[in-house]
Amino acid sequence: MQFRTLKPFPEGFLWGASSSAYQCEGAYLEDGRTLSVSDTKAVPEGTTDFNDGVDHYHRFKEDIALMAEMGFKEFRFSIGWPRILPNGSGEVNPLGVQHYHDVIDECHKYGIEPVVTLYHFDLPQVLQDKYGGWASRQCIEDFLEYCRVCFKEYGSKVKYFLTINEQNMMVLFEGEAYGGERPCWQANHHMLVAQAKAMILCHEMCPGVWIAPAPNITAIYPASSSPEDNLAAMDFDQLRNRLFLDTAVFGEYPEALWNWWKNRGVEPLDVTEDDMAALKNAKPDFIAFNYYGAGCVKYVSEEEGNRMKEEAKKQGGMIAFMTGLMTHPGMSAAVKNPLQKQTSYGMGIDPVGLRITLRQLWERYHLPLLITENGCGVPDKLEEDGTIHDDYRIDYLRQHIKACQEAITDGVNLMGYSPWSAFDLISTHQGITKRYGLIYVDRDEFDLKEMKRYRKDSFYWYKKVCESNGADLD
Repeated sequence: MQFRTLKPFPEGFLWGASSSAYQCEGAYLEDGRTLSVSDTKAVPEGTTDFNDGVDHYHRFKEDIALMAEMGFKEFRFSIGWPRILPNGSGEVNPLGVQHYHDVIDECHKYGIEPVVTLYHFDLPQVLQDKYGGWASRQCIEDFLEYCRVCFKEYGSKVKYFLTINEQNMMVLFEGEAYGGERPCWQANHHMLVAQAKAMILCHEMCPGVWIAPAPNITAIYPASSSPEDNLAAMDFDQLRNRLFLDTAVFGEYPEALWNWWKNRGVEPLDVTEDDMAALKNAKPDFIAFNYYGAGCVKYVSEEEGNRMKEEAKKQGGMIAFMTGLMTHPGMSAAVKNPLQKQTSYGMGIDPVGLRITLRQLWERYHLPLLITENGCGVPDKLEEDGTIHDDYRIDYLRQHIKACQEAITDGVNLMGYSPWSAFDLISTHQGITKRYGLIYVDRDEFDLKEMKRYRKDSFYWYKKVCESNGADLD
């Protein structure tokens, strides 16, 4: 199926790009906002914190005008929970509410559809201090209270809401912060139930509005043709992907994973009849997902897996991140795929993997799909004449957009492509030096400069893509 006529992108395809509040807004204690857990956690040595971001809070009109110049049909951004409810629950902050009205209105001014993420790594710190955040069932109720405010305020203006961004990354990488496997998966269960109840609430309060989960999803390759590695890939797919979508779409936990937990003493979790009813009754309207490259795993024993994780902790950095994310003793361990190219930061470059992932999602769930993150994070150089030559980013995006067209030709219902990110912002692990944006923001890790915006070469290239509905990728 390699040599064939490709279908065009459908009419009304949502071309755009993404951001998140805590990584771009700045103004972290301004206009009533309080701290989030992302503000208080330690950042890697040599990288900036999120306090100033790229000042999108004050410059959103300028940024949205640049997106309109590119021809965006949508802009995916997140609402900051600590801006809306500074105490996590209770009194609503009118200045925070008005800010997102202004952002949404500015999008509509240019015919840009806002795609609004309700939760993007920014739990109010007061709730973490009060009862341990997602470790407590109370967080479900407080999240629903926050969602109720958002649906009431913005439900008449927003067609697409996303629930929780990359829940799987939060629990797979930061699971140890909950105090072990069982507390980690209990917190995850609370998030799943909160998401389900938020979807039900959205449909009750905002008829006709679409809402979706937004995990990080990727195809998983076995490292070899051995039966053990193939089983490891199947098992890790359940843990990495299906745990977060089977529960959202079908209302059920993957069976093999549940039994694996039983054997490890993780189950029984505190799961009530009300929880399972919520999971069963919640129906997402589409699936949003983030993709950065397929995973590759081998089988690993309990003993070897524990040894690998301890060694990775000592090395730190990206090795610790990827090992912690993909190594699960008794199940699987991450393997560097020699057939997959990588960026300078070690992120995979696998456009065919995106096509595979799209196919797998469509064939299992048969819901419209929206790519909400996909991008090339590398250092960019601002030339003296104000230009930024990022051919590497253009090539990356071109390959992945072609993979989207291949998937559409395969029969996948893909509704939009929203790469990470619209403009440079603060990377979660590598600060501002690791840049993803189509728009360059002139600041360094610790020198804010004037944060002037510049159009990268990729800005002009993506403008052609948007205006031609994906027909012009040269």
